[in-house]
Amino acid sequence: MNNSTPATDNGNDKKKFKGDKSSCSPSRVLHLRQIPSDVTEAEVISLGVPFGKVTNLLMLKGKSQAFLEMASEEAAVTMVNYYTPATPHLRSQPVYIQYSNHRELKTDNLPNQARAQAALQAVNAMQSGSLAVTSALAAEGGPLHGQGSVLRIIVENLFYPVTLEVLYQIFSKFGSVLKIITFTRNNQFQALLQYADPMHAYYAKMALDGQSVYTACCTLRIEFSKLTSLKVKYNNDKSRDFTRLDLPSGDGQPPLEPSIAAAFGLSVPAAPGTLTSLAVTTSAVSGQMTIPGVTDVPGNSVLLVSNLNPEAITPHGLFILFGVYGDVHRVKIMFKKKENALVQMADAMQAQLAISHLNGQRLYGRVLHATLSKHQTVQLPREGQEDQGLTKDYSNSPLHRFKKPGSKNFQNIFPPSATLHLSNIPSSVTVDDLKNLFASTGSTVKAFRFFQKDCKMALIQLGSVEEALHALIELHNHDLGENHHLRVSFSKSTI
Repeated sequence: MNNSTPATDNGNDKKKFKGDKSSCSPSRVLHLRQIPSDVTEAEVISLGVPFGKVTNLLMLKGKSQAFLEMASEEAAVTMVNYYTPATPHLRSQPVYIQYSNHRELKTDNLPNQARAQAALQAVNAMQSGSLAVTSALAAEGGPLHGQGSVLRIIVENLFYPVTLEVLYQIFSKFGSVLKIITFTRNNQFQALLQYADPMHAYYAKMALDGQSVYTACCTLRIEFSKLTSLKVKYNNDKSRDFTRLDLPSGDGQPPLEPSIAAAFGLSVPAAPGTLTSLAVTTSAVSGQMTIPGVTDVPGNSVLLVSNLNPEAITPHGLFILFGVYGDVHRVKIMFKKKENALVQMADAMQAQLAISHLNGQRLYGRVLHATLSKHQTVQLPREGQEDQGLTKDYSNSPLHRFKKPGSKNFQNIFPPSATLHLSNIPSSVTVDDLKNLFASTGSTVKAFRFFQKDCKMALIQLGSVEEALHALIELHNHDLGENHHLRVSFSKSTI
C-alpha cells in the first residue's frame, strides 16, 4: 500500500506518516500499532465494536498499523481508557492503541479500500442486526425487556476466594467489562459488574448463570441489576473502574500491585465482543466451568511472612502450615533476618487464600503477618552459597494436598480452629494413643471423638487455635505404623 495517510481536514494529504508520536489529545480516530500481518479487517474492527459504531478503517499492513475511526470522540475515549491497562490481543499478539493526530479518516480516493468498506458494512449490519434482535425481544417483553448492562452476581458455596481479578477474567470473555464492585451482604460474596453493551451482559448471564468457578464450589448466580450504571470511587481490590485509571485507591485500601494491574492486560485473550474468542469452556454434564489459566491467575504467588519466632520456625513447618491452603513449592527463611520468610505457592489464588486465613494468627507466641511479596519466585541458593538449610524446594513433594484436580481437599478448606480433623488412622490405634500423641506436642486435649462409621477419621479439640497450629505442623504426616501416615486439617465442626 502507498505511504499516504488519510487526508486531514486541511487537505494536506501528502504529509508523510510519522507514526503519530505526538498524539495525546483525544480524537475519534485511533492509531493501532503492532497488528499481526495476517489479521483481517473484521478482527481490527471488532476491537472498537463494544464501544460504539466504527465508521471507518484504514489498514497499513506493510507497517503493521491501522487507523480506526469511531462515530464519536466519547466512544474513542472510552475505548482508549479501557485498553490502556488491558492491552488487547489480536491472534495472541498485543496491539497498542493511541489517539491519532487525524480528526477524521478520508479514504475515498485511496486504493485497496474495498475490503475495509465491505468488512465495515458486514460488522455494522451484524451490529444493527443484534440491536434489531434486542429491540424485537424487548418489544415482545422477551429476555431483554428493560434490561441494562449491569449484572448482579452472587457466589454461592465460597470455599475458595473469588477475587475481582478472577471475575474480570471470566466475564471479559463476553465483552468489555467497564466496572466491577464487590461486597459481602447477608454473609454472601456478591458483585455488580457493568458491561459496555447490554447484549454482552445478556450473553454472559445466559452462559454463566449456575456455573461453578472451581470444581463443586463457587457457583455463580446471576441476575440483571436494576442499576443502569455503576459509580466507582476507588480503584482497589474491592472495586474498579477500568475506564478511569486516575482514581485513588481509597483510605487504608492498598492499591493494586503492579503485577495484578498487569493481570488485567493478560486476561483479555481476544477482541471483546467476539463470542468466538470465548475461552471459558462449559461442560453441560458437570455444570462446571473450566477457565483456562485460572489456576495461574496472573498476579503474585510468593508470600512475605514476617514476625516469625526464629527459635521455633523451620522451612518444613512453614511448608506444612501454608500447605493447608495450597501447594507450597518453595520456602526461604531469610539468612540475616530469620523472623522473615518467603513462601512460594502454586498460584496466585492459593497465595490469596493463605493470606486470608493465616495473616494475624498466633504462631509460637507471635502474631504472624502474611502479605504478597514483591518477588515473583523464590531463588534457590547458588552452588557453595552459605544457606544453613534455610531454603527448601518442595515442588515435587508427595505431601501436596491439591495436586489432584477436583480433589475433596478443595471442599475442606477452613480457617484455623482449635478443632482438628484427623484421617488415615489405622484400626489398631486407640483414642488414648491419639490423645497421648497430641499431649506429647504440648497440646491440651479438651475433647475427642471418632466418626461413627469406622475409626479411620476423628475430631480432636485442643486448648486454643495456636495449639492446633503447632500440633498440625508437628503431626501432619506422622507415621502411625501399618504404613499409615496421619492426615491433619482444620475442622469447621466442634465436638
